[in-house]
Amino acid sequence: MATIETYRQLALSFPDVVELPHFDRASFRIRKKIFTTISEKDMLVMVKLSLVDQSVFCAFDKNIIYPVPGGWGKQGATYIDLKKIKKPMLKDALTTAYNYVNPKRNK
Repeated sequence: MATIETYRQLALSFPDVVELPHFDRASFRIRKKIFTTISEKDMLVMVKLSLVDQSVFCAFDKNIIYPVPGGWGKQGATYIDLKKIKKPMLKDALTTAYNYVNPKRNK
């Protein structure tokens, strides 16, 4: 299990990330682009992944990591259940989402 505070610390540990509200959630952005959000009341994190990365992470355990229902999920939006995920996997997913949304960082 990962806590909300652990998630927040991990998300903010990447360079140039800011936390801003996004409707009823907190969002974490790089250059104004969201790479992750959290619904604190549901203990659900959304990460934005490529479709390939989404399939890899979802293959781990669909009870822990799964596509967001509907159209957003078909574009790589992926839910993570904080009540069930371990910190190393959460860190890997956040790192992957950060690098996907911030490709300039990889050059």
